[in-house]
Amino acid sequence: MIIVREVAQLRQAIAERRQLGTNRAKAEYGSAAIQQHTVGFVPTMGYLHEGHASLMQKARELSDTVVLSIFVNPIQFGPNEDLDSYPRDEARDLEVARREGVDIVFLPTVAEMYPQPTRTKIHVSALTERLCGASRPGHFDGVTTVVAKLFNMVNPDLAFFGMKDAQQVAVLQQMVTDLNMNVTIVPCPIVREADGLALSSRNVYLSAEQREQALVLSQSLRKVREVSEDAVQNSFTIGQIHQMVESTITSSPLADIDYIEILTFPGLEPILAEQRLSDVQEDIIVALAVKFGNTRLIDNIRLQKAEVLSHV
Repeated sequence: MIIVREVAQLRQAIAERRQLGTNRAKAEYGSAAIQQHTVGFVPTMGYLHEGHASLMQKARELSDTVVLSIFVNPIQFGPNEDLDSYPRDEARDLEVARREGVDIVFLPTVAEMYPQPTRTKIHVSALTERLCGASRPGHFDGVTTVVAKLFNMVNPDLAFFGMKDAQQVAVLQQMVTDLNMNVTIVPCPIVREADGLALSSRNVYLSAEQREQALVLSQSLRKVREVSEDAVQNSFTIGQIHQMVESTITSSPLADIDYIEILTFPGLEPILAEQRLSDVQEDIIVALAVKFGNTRLIDNIRLQKAEVLSHV
């Protein structure tokens, strides 16, 4: 495993790997025509957990070379957010990367990524105005800008992102499409603890009581899945599903709801509250953001139209 901290070193290491030939990328991701060495990229902010490991595993499966970046990106944090206290453990992260067969780890400093004040930012409209974008203004501009910079540095064929942040996946897919970027976004499933809590680097902030009560997030989403799979309950309206999720979460005294939204995916368009689940003609996402103390957790479930119709 090669560890690099400068952009020039990163580009040289990738160029050397690309000379090796062979192609593992699967046709299902539109890469059948790629005849050169395939590079898979996993961008992270570090403090790696098994969710990140699952991205590396998928990248290892589909790519000849796996590149991992670890960079806590300051421009996606708001003035009152946890940039300074965001958990970091470089030694542990490198062990995880080595275990998962990563070929190149990029560990830049802020000065390497932003050697001068950034006057150019990428803004994806509409998709960033809901969910986390509504409560974290400027957040997604920071995400799209740093990811675009990383794509230019790595020049990957495939880039792997977890569906826990489904809005991020939708925003990045839109950016790639709109700007004709030569990379395919590969969404990967949410990884959960045995009790259902979605893995997150921020989970370490939770007290024992907060962590126990945070299980209402996955419990509420599990109820949504049960409704979608029941031929009778499938006729529930979007408003009824929203109410069911809200009542489950508010059963936790420590839960402070930021948002509960039911939207189309990946367009993130609102759905009329009176519309029946079985009548929605697109994939649906039920997305949550809830604070426990000072820790803000997100979670979601995606209902694919074909799955819903199969239970009607």
